Amino acid sequence: MIVQRLDHVNIITDRLAETARFYAELLDLEERDGPPPLPPEQVRWMYDPAGNAILHLNSLDCPRVFERGVAPGAETGAIHHVALRCGDFAEVKARLDARDADYRINDVPSIGLKQIFTADPNNVLLELNFFSV
Repeated sequence: MIVQRLDHVNIITDRLAETARFYAELLDLEERDGPPPLPPEQVRWMYDPAGNAILHLNSLDCPRVFERGVAPGAETGAIHHVALRCGDFAEVKARLDARDADYRINDVPSIGLKQIFTADPNNVLLELNFFSV
């Protein structure tokens, strides 16, 4: 099985503190810093009770590995990408290569993460996450 679960949703906002407070108060999500080198004043991650960072909240000026236009405040326009926790990095990369698909690879060694960014046929950006165990 390649997809293990939905990993997180990334929201770009021009109201970072207000958005974090909203999710904390409404859904009892715990607000924390993102992993280094992400700056806390530009990134807030919202964790469920099991310790999963299910919402990644980024300010407009937050640096992104995959830049694309977003429209904070527009209906669904603030969604930057959908992330899926996956297994078998080599297999997924080989399948993308076989499709001659465009993709980007990113490494986040501070948390043992390798990522592939690619778009689906509807231009929905997918962040495929592969954690080393």
